[in-house]
Amino acid sequence: MRVLALWLILLTAPGAAHAGDDVFKVGIASRDFIPAEPFDWRGARTHALRAMIWYPAVAAAREQPQSVGPPFIPFARAGRAAPDAAPAPGPRRPLVLLSHGFGGTASDLAWLGAGLAAHGFIAVAVNHPGNNGSEDYTVDGYALMWLRAVDLSAIIDAMRADGTFGDQIDPARIGAAGHSLGGYTVIAIAGGITDPARTQAFCRSPAADALCTAQQGVSDLREKSLVRLSSDPDYRRRYSLAGNSYRDQRIRAVFAMAPGPGPAFTPESLGAISIPVAIVTGSADEVTPPASGAEALGRAIPHAALKEFPHAGHFVFFDSCTAAGRLLIRAACRDPDGTDRDAIHTETIRLARDFFNANLH
Repeated sequence: MRVLALWLILLTAPGAAHAGDDVFKVGIASRDFIPAEPFDWRGARTHALRAMIWYPAVAAAREQPQSVGPPFIPFARAGRAAPDAAPAPGPRRPLVLLSHGFGGTASDLAWLGAGLAAHGFIAVAVNHPGNNGSEDYTVDGYALMWLRAVDLSAIIDAMRADGTFGDQIDPARIGAAGHSLGGYTVIAIAGGITDPARTQAFCRSPAADALCTAQQGVSDLREKSLVRLSSDPDYRRRYSLAGNSYRDQRIRAVFAMAPGPGPAFTPESLGAISIPVAIVTGSADEVTPPASGAEALGRAIPHAALKEFPHAGHFVFFDSCTAAGRLLIRAACRDPDGTDRDAIHTETIRLARDFFNANLH
């Protein structure tokens, strides 16, 4: 099969594993990046791009267990890292941007950020304004989803200007990875162009699936968006920018996990994507079903590589949960019977690492 053959080519290409041969201690840092104005904050209270950075640290760094949630009752594990450790010496390193799913946070992809950093990458995840778990969602953050690609472009600018990391980054080796709506985001920055009417038409068609019903609590945002489209000229103008291209030429390869909404992209724009794209998904995805998401995108994007994990659900690409997490955030912490989330994380890190090593050069 084409996609299986392409994965084999990627994983056996000459020099494919060269940047991942050494295993580093992992450092972790946080930043509030302030892009140049004007910047569309999408109604968010916080006018900063809050980011988490994982990076190769010096051998003497003291890693500590990292977690997500209240310190005494964390709901997810986020690997081990050394806060604000000195970066490891060496050549400039590839940079991978990470984009969380709908209503998530940068820490949702800590498992991937730390996993890439241990093998020589600098990884940075950002809270997308108006659509993250640290404050209330906004109508703009929900509806103007293509602006997430603008956030990633701003993070490239900020990281390259950062006093600690700017000189560490190889500007010719920049990639992006994302989960769910973050998977949509990285395909948008690769050149996918959004037409919101396409998703609406899909959800009215006989092909409609769980993509159209899975997001709980967004019907109010959807209704408010419709009202503003009819009454707010500025909102209508900004909404009309969906059809622009948000391609950032600095991005050389993208890795999308359970991406959606796939039907939002125009087929012509997907067919014109010229950079390497890898897609991973779970065959039992209950939020962005493979038929309308990963599989459809894998067929539409030239030379895209697709990997399906049997029986895995949508949130298998979220951090590994604690017992408290499984009780408090059941949707994100529940996997179908027989799914080993940690094992899938390990395999996904390997696939992402080898994919970026093969294509960021």
